[in-house]
Amino acid sequence: MVNLKGTVYRVSGPVVTATGIKPAMYDIVRVGDERLMGEVIQIEGEYSIIQVYEDTSGVKPGEPVENTGLPLVVELGPGLLTSIYDGIQRPLEVLQDKMGHFILRGVDVPGLDHSKKWEFKPLVKKGDAIKPGQVIGTVQESTSILHKIMLPPNVEGGKVTDVKAGSFTIEETILTLDNGAKVAMMHKWPVRKPRPFAEKQLPTIPLITGMRILDGLFPIAKGGTAAIPGPFGSGKTVTQQSLAKYSNAQVVVYIGCGERGNEMTEVLTEFPVLEDPQTGNPLMARTCLIANTSNMPVAAREASCYTGITIAEYYRDMGYDVALMADSTSRWAEAMREIGSRLEEMPGEEGYPAYLSARLSEFYERAGRCTVLNGGEGSISVIGAVSPAGGDFSEPVTQATLRIVKVFWALDAKLAQRRHFPAINWLQSYSLYPEYLASHYAEHAAPDWNETKAQIMEILQKEAELQEIVQLVGSDALPPEQQVTLETARLIREIYLQQNAYDKVDAYSSLQKDYKLWKAILRYQTLSGAALKMGATTKELTGLAAVTDLARARFEAKFEEAYAAAMKGLENAFTEMAAKAKKHEVLA
Repeated sequence: MVNLKGTVYRVSGPVVTATGIKPAMYDIVRVGDERLMGEVIQIEGEYSIIQVYEDTSGVKPGEPVENTGLPLVVELGPGLLTSIYDGIQRPLEVLQDKMGHFILRGVDVPGLDHSKKWEFKPLVKKGDAIKPGQVIGTVQESTSILHKIMLPPNVEGGKVTDVKAGSFTIEETILTLDNGAKVAMMHKWPVRKPRPFAEKQLPTIPLITGMRILDGLFPIAKGGTAAIPGPFGSGKTVTQQSLAKYSNAQVVVYIGCGERGNEMTEVLTEFPVLEDPQTGNPLMARTCLIANTSNMPVAAREASCYTGITIAEYYRDMGYDVALMADSTSRWAEAMREIGSRLEEMPGEEGYPAYLSARLSEFYERAGRCTVLNGGEGSISVIGAVSPAGGDFSEPVTQATLRIVKVFWALDAKLAQRRHFPAINWLQSYSLYPEYLASHYAEHAAPDWNETKAQIMEILQKEAELQEIVQLVGSDALPPEQQVTLETARLIREIYLQQNAYDKVDAYSSLQKDYKLWKAILRYQTLSGAALKMGATTKELTGLAAVTDLARARFEAKFEEAYAAAMKGLENAFTEMAAKAKKHEVLA
């Protein structure tokens, strides 16, 4: 028999020690007279160590502690999208209506609206045999997403004895099985327990982000994992917001894990009014936001990541492609460090707990493209921002993350200072997915996509090597061929790699547009090489009006027309140059 009642023995910030409750690990308990929500994270004999998700100011020894006997769970059902939650799935808009702008302690609000009625359309009929994970009906959750009601994975299948159609709340029974199980539109799931699936698939389909440097040079697959480490002001949050807006995922879960309040405010105010470029509906119609700012209790940061990934798994099980943004996992690690120090655990590197890598792995390993229980296919792509102090990528959180993820987008403070955005360093970044995605790009983008990409990367690598010489002797001392290489690399940086996230046209770039820009720049290099052989000078090859037109074409709504005109101008410029060189040769 589980003992549900006990008392507070010791309080150390968010860590409370209780006696007399004899809980299981990760049980949720209510602490003190205000019934603050906490989770059991350690058991030592009769002492239960609890991390409390709320401020413990004023809690004292002797106050009551009550064990619920249940782990931390989230409510899964219609109404998740368009919602804004805190780290433990309390709707912030509901809390604001109840208590104003400041959240009071000990307030318990359900994650979903239990009074709202949803129009349920069944897809099974009486006598049908159904199994866990099978879609039993649909609800139009938002203007963008059709919510598929599934038989929960933890409910045993059987034959349908009764099914209803019509308008119901999420708690009302909509289906009954012959084994007595009653199914509603909502079910609960423990956040620390991954939802089951049938089989994981290879990452052979890219997640198209609309950002040229990512899609072209360092792609992420659907179901992939990526890290964006970078110092303050280098553009982590803007990059993640751009991915949330423009990536071809159908559902977005955005976790503000310990971020500054002003950054989270920008997300909370911008997303509801943004137009979704995929559907034309509000972006919030396919988005779930979890806000846990840096001034909120640290213990809830860890919970916010697990809450977000569980919601993402739920939509994956419906067959959707989900993009999960975690901004930032460094704040989560800092919360673990604080809790670990209060537990008097043996610290690891820089004071972080020894299990830092294990916790990060648990989180990222829940990503993937899967065959789900009902035979469909869904994916979760996890993109985590990392905020290393001073931009030092050798610190423990960045290094632990890099050992887990397959894509590394390294943000560079120096590029940001030069106003080069996105400030992703093309020499430090990498992706381990290109070999899996090569055939997809060749089939859907261009047959020679991979060869063209290799040429672009080679030019950028050569530029890095030549820059070392340039710093010593200056660019004028280089042979003309190498000066052309430097000029071509400059065009790649300024025309292809730079992208304006706030320009309506340039914020999103298709694969076809990326490829054409590549080809135009490589064509310039080829024509310049031929012009040099005919006696043209490097001064004549730089500052061509056609190149300026090509740079401007990125911002034109009618890109194809602007691109064709720029390319025609480029060919004409070099034809005139060749004719001029030939004339000089004849005269000589």
